[in-house]
Amino acid sequence: MEYLYGAMLLHRAGKQITEEALDKVLTAAGVTTDKTKVKATVAALHSVDIDKVIKEASVMTAAPAASAAPAAKKEEKKPEETKATEEEAAAGLGALFG
Repeated sequence: MEYLYGAMLLHRAGKQITEEALDKVLTAAGVTTDKTKVKATVAALHSVDIDKVIKEASVMTAAPAASAAPAAKKEEKKPEETKATEEEAAAGLGALFG
């Protein structure tokens, strides 16, 4: 995860994400780097539009939060409906033993 954080930091700073730059950032943060992971991270991010990915991720995380509120309201109604059903059932049983 720290490799991606380092790459994000470089991107945010407007620097090119290279093996050397990523290695320097991680080393400065006190991370013992694995050259293979550094190389793989840089290669994986080479053709990625990071700004686009961040924007899409922001939209995806906002959507569940927006839909969570209506779901909570529905859950609140269910116990009330259950209570009404239990009361009706009790009234019906009372009539049987009347």
